[in-house]
Amino acid sequence: MLTNDYVPGAPSWIDLGSRDTARAAAFYRALLGWEFRPAGPDAGGYGVFELDGQSVAGLGPITDEGAASAWTLYFETADADATTKAVEEAGGSVRFAPLDIGGGTRIAGYCDPSGAEFAAYEPGAVKGLDRTGAGGLCWAELYTTDAAQATGFYRTVFDWETTDMPLAGNTGVYTVVARSGGGQAGSHGGIMQLTTEQLPDGLCYWQPYFGVSDTDGVVAAASSHGATVLMPSTYVAGIGRIALLRDPEGAFFAVLQPDPRAA
Repeated sequence: MLTNDYVPGAPSWIDLGSRDTARAAAFYRALLGWEFRPAGPDAGGYGVFELDGQSVAGLGPITDEGAASAWTLYFETADADATTKAVEEAGGSVRFAPLDIGGGTRIAGYCDPSGAEFAAYEPGAVKGLDRTGAGGLCWAELYTTDAAQATGFYRTVFDWETTDMPLAGNTGVYTVVARSGGGQAGSHGGIMQLTTEQLPDGLCYWQPYFGVSDTDGVVAAASSHGATVLMPSTYVAGIGRIALLRDPEGAFFAVLQPDPRAA
């Protein structure tokens, strides 16, 4: 599962773009116990979600006209400029070029060939999230209409290792992705092929999973606070109980209560 050992290719940051950050902060506090800490008057409304004093995600206002609320995953890179070049050469596109956000940290935003958005994080003083796993980001899945193309793209850009696993009932293949040299212990996500009709809004996207202790309870709380349940709490053998959700502003995310027997 995902860890915060800060190595190239692994998820190292995640943030939510929102048109109503106060509402978003209240929702995730009620759902996951996260507290929002503004980054200060010069941060443009950006801040950090914390759990027990540890950073678990970022939150900031949407500034682009017409942009929808969404979670963005950042994968670590040692060189944001080189990653930007690799994205373009592999068939992706640049949403915003590398920029310095302070303390030596640089970020850049992209779309993969299917249009799924993601970003790169070149660490400076802030190495990445303080906390992953229980209470924070624990897994990430790409839902795409062309899994083979996506697998090749991310292998080229981030040098990921990939392993194909059959889905239950021979319904397809699930590709597990891991940082270079990480093996199974270094896996942090998966790639799943879906049809356009199976994708909410028909768009390919990266979906974050947050680790929880009670998926059923989180689903009930999400429903009572205005979220949409896309897939109710479901037990997956060897994984745990998962649920797919959409927050009140429309951002997709999932929760996972790990199966202790799979540890």
